[in-house]
Amino acid sequence: MDRRPVINFVQALSLVMALIMVALVSAIVTMHFAIHGAEVQVPALKGMTVADARSQTAGLGLNLNVDNRYYSADVAAGHILTQSPPEGTIVRRAWLVRVSESLGPQKVEVPDTVGRTEREAALTLRRVGLEVGTTAHLPDANAAEGVVLAQDPPARAQGIAQPSINLLVAVPDVTPPDGFVMPDLVGLPVITAQAALLRVGIKTAPPTVLPVAIPPVGTGDAPPRLPVRPGSVVTQQPAPGSRVDQTTLVKLAIAQ
Repeated sequence: MDRRPVINFVQALSLVMALIMVALVSAIVTMHFAIHGAEVQVPALKGMTVADARSQTAGLGLNLNVDNRYYSADVAAGHILTQSPPEGTIVRRAWLVRVSESLGPQKVEVPDTVGRTEREAALTLRRVGLEVGTTAHLPDANAAEGVVLAQDPPARAQGIAQPSINLLVAVPDVTPPDGFVMPDLVGLPVITAQAALLRVGIKTAPPTVLPVAIPPVGTGDAPPRLPVRPGSVVTQQPAPGSRVDQTTLVKLAIAQ
């Protein structure tokens, strides 16, 4: 019996299998290079100028966006403070790298905008290189509509983080409030403080109790210091003057 057809068939089948294996290996290698060829490592951008960082990321096929600007006494103006993702992260090409830019040390004095109209306040801030941040509104029967009632940070503040000033602006009483100015509750009985906040829909956490030492009796011409009444507020969070709303949970500490 002639076995050559059988041998030829086996050889042909082996050849076909070998070609299939080569094709699979080639496909896997091609996919590997296609995937990893589209990946790059995020460079270290901290301390670089924004222009240099933009040039370097563009060369790697990445996009750069300056999300925020902050004052910094340590990093020169125009240089990068932070980056995300951090250096060394492997990302796909066209990935967006977010950075914050240094404005250098704070060199401007925060002006007082309280009592001015919202437009006047914005112009005053822009003249010194600042900008309006968040604007909240509060009904106030004693103030004209559009007048600034409070600002944060306050006038002449030092060491502020960002060049933006938040404003609290008066609106007519018919407008539903979207925020309130936190009152000074220190010294008030805790029940009185809680009731005042509850009237405008602001809740308080269970108060914490702090032991308060009895002050010594005054000597000489110094007047005696009155002891703190038990149950009265000694500390509060947020601080007086802060913007609060119905989502704020106020924390009070009272004297034992």
